[in-house]
Amino acid sequence: MMRIYGGLPMTGITVELVPRSEEALISELEMIQQEFPQVMGINIPDLLRFPLRSWDACTCAKRYFATAIPHIRAIDLNPDAPLQMAEQLQQNGIAEVLIVTGDPPQDMSRKVYPTTSIDVIRRFKRELPDMKVYAAIDPYRNSLRKEYDYIKRKIDAGADGFFTQPFFDLRFMEIYGEMLEGQQVFWGISPVTTEKSACYWETKNHVLFPADFEPTLEWNIRFARKVLDFVAQSKANMYFMPIRTDLRAYLRGIFCNP
Repeated sequence: MMRIYGGLPMTGITVELVPRSEEALISELEMIQQEFPQVMGINIPDLLRFPLRSWDACTCAKRYFATAIPHIRAIDLNPDAPLQMAEQLQQNGIAEVLIVTGDPPQDMSRKVYPTTSIDVIRRFKRELPDMKVYAAIDPYRNSLRKEYDYIKRKIDAGADGFFTQPFFDLRFMEIYGEMLEGQQVFWGISPVTTEKSACYWETKNHVLFPADFEPTLEWNIRFARKVLDFVAQSKANMYFMPIRTDLRAYLRGIFCNP
């Protein structure tokens, strides 16, 4: 469905929600559905510290949104066993997935496999050919050349589109926009509102913040509006990943006071 932001068309906005519990998830889903009609879907990470798996959470989200996209961790999938979530995805009308590599469990109490995201993209396209399969892009993981080569390998494996890790610099997004021309992309942004959080992104994810960056809600709302304009002009998509941020206040700042 085509949406409009600021008079410009765009194809979709989703919000990434952490499935801490079914009750908490339903509360956020109801709030977004009732207050923010600009949001057309939800995507949900598969986090081992919570009991609700991403496809279970998306089964719940489908009651509120037509689009619910679970993250599937490649290293969890036994290449010699059936896809454990395939039947549930099909029965509940979940037609899109995002394949990520996945981080190993910290205590290694859970069995993982040397399965790559490219392996799993190929497997989904082979076993569930009607499923739309997104791949991940991390702009801060490698050099531009290495990440571009990785993107091409995922396209060759059958990826239908991409979700990016959060960007924090519009100029960097524009460079990737040129690289990804012709691809369906959900551009990610995540509010960073404390010095501690900024330090985490810098040390853990190798993010380089722009010179004008400020760890405030106001700066992040201004940046989100700029990204919305960029995405609308390029007829792309985007998603918000609000970590430890008041979700309602963040979305109201973006959509209700442009």
